[in-house]
Amino acid sequence: MNRLTRIAAWFLAASALLAQDATIQGVVRDSKGKPVPAISVQLKTDRQTLSVKTGAEGEYHFLKLQPGAYALQAEGGAQSGPIILKLHETRSIDLALAEPPPYSDMPSFIVAGVTDGANRGGHGSDPVLHSADALTKATASLSHQEKERDPLETVRAYEHAAELDPSESHLFDWGAELLSHRAAEQAAEVFGRGNRLFPRSTRMLLGLAVSWYSRGAYDQAEKFFFEAADLNPADPTPYLFLGQARNSPVGESAGFQARMERFALLLPDNAWANYYYGAGLRLAAPAKARALLEKSVRIDPRLAVAWLQLGILFADEKNFSRAISAWQSALAADPSIIEAHYRLAQAYRRIGEPDKAKPEIALYEQLSKQSAQQEDRERAAIREFVFKLRDVP
Repeated sequence: MNRLTRIAAWFLAASALLAQDATIQGVVRDSKGKPVPAISVQLKTDRQTLSVKTGAEGEYHFLKLQPGAYALQAEGGAQSGPIILKLHETRSIDLALAEPPPYSDMPSFIVAGVTDGANRGGHGSDPVLHSADALTKATASLSHQEKERDPLETVRAYEHAAELDPSESHLFDWGAELLSHRAAEQAAEVFGRGNRLFPRSTRMLLGLAVSWYSRGAYDQAEKFFFEAADLNPADPTPYLFLGQARNSPVGESAGFQARMERFALLLPDNAWANYYYGAGLRLAAPAKARALLEKSVRIDPRLAVAWLQLGILFADEKNFSRAISAWQSALAADPSIIEAHYRLAQAYRRIGEPDKAKPEIALYEQLSKQSAQQEDRERAAIREFVFKLRDVP
């Protein structure tokens, strides 16, 4: 090796080392602000996952990192991301663990954006997970292309079509197919390209929002949801997508309820507009919420989720006879609403009619089991697809 070659090799080696001197550090605290020692913190990229334990004062450090995009998550669910790390940069990111929910005998499940209580046995108990699934399916429904038998072949066909002709429809179909198999990171790249080429495409913005939402990046998801709703305020589609995110951090933002109010004002005869606006007012303004929900079911008596939420509002007021009537209407419109069976059983017990509660509990358990089995099948198919996608160049 001559002198010039040695210098070049040294320069390359030094450059590689210098490219890995970025740092992410911080402190993990509990819901009361106290440091949490000996808890696992993971730092993820699309290629690897790094893991460390917090120290005695809750501190963690990830050293010698390459520039790029990272997602940070602590054991217990606290997370941050995506984090775009630059060369030589040191980022300090503290994580706060959520306070454990108080004990309740109510299960947690989401039905068209409605959730309440604890969990339902570990199968799909996270309402955000349920809403991500619902949003993913809704995004796929905006694509009108025929599906091939093999999912991987379908993705490759859409990719090839988009490379030959990067039209709005080709790019959206490619992103939607990726998203339907929960390849959210790749979908976000495709939708991002589509958004740059077609900034006035509502469905491209929604695809971007759902991709980020599926990855737990709620700030980014909120941005694109709101952009989609603001692009054409009279279009109900973005509001319907946004409504599915009501039980996530997106739904807690000030802009969320403002857009639902606008939805109801612009489309006063839309049952979903009145439902989403009313559901968001249940705790803050119950009288107004009830008026909106009652209007919703007058417009569409088959809107089961509005009956469900109306029953919850009556139960808040201890008016169990009206709550029972509302939940019966919900089940008449849609017998598969798991939460309505459970709440109806509890209401029957409250009024001293346990015999009526038994069949509702039986139906609740049966539907819960069927739902869990379906979720397991879907998750298995998703895992298989992601593995294939990762292994094929």
